[in-house]
Amino acid sequence: MPVPRAVTVGFRVHSGWAVVVAVAGTPIQPVIVERRRIELAEKSRRETLQPYHTARELGAIRGRAFLDQCRVESEGLARSAVWAAIKLVGGDRVRRGAILVGSGRRPPSLEATIASHAAVHTAEGEFFRDVIRSAAESCGLRLSAIKEKGLFDQAAREFRVDAAALRRRLDVLGKSLGPPWREDQKFAALAAWLA
Repeated sequence: MPVPRAVTVGFRVHSGWAVVVAVAGTPIQPVIVERRRIELAEKSRRETLQPYHTARELGAIRGRAFLDQCRVESEGLARSAVWAAIKLVGGDRVRRGAILVGSGRRPPSLEATIASHAAVHTAEGEFFRDVIRSAAESCGLRLSAIKEKGLFDQAAREFRVDAAALRRRLDVLGKSLGPPWREDQKFAALAAWLA
């Protein structure tokens, strides 16, 4: 299948990995060009999958050094994976995308972050989203941030369609594609349409 002219990408990020979906067409007639899981940490090194949990165990001084090392490694993995995905769908056709973000706020210091288990989770989410942002920027890709919590409401307003109808459209699209088409792929696709 030839790749359509304009392609956007959407990212849904988890600790140590993300889903990227490349979309063309319109929300009424979408075309999923590519979908894949990309690794943002070495699976064989469990401590890198949840780096702030590890930093919490190490303490602030050693934890900061560990996080810096993880950032360098994760950015390298992300850069390679994002570039491969963009190249696969036509490289120069992809210039923008969107990344889903959470509502939590990271505390102002590492010490404050590792003092709270909830803050550790928030920080890990931001850590891997920052890794994706850095990788996208290095590939010449502009990413907009979309709050995941209001994703369907925002898309329904922008596309002038009922949110329930939008969910049904995504479900039908997934049936035509086959697996995997879970919440991650649906949300990333919707983010790409909004980009």
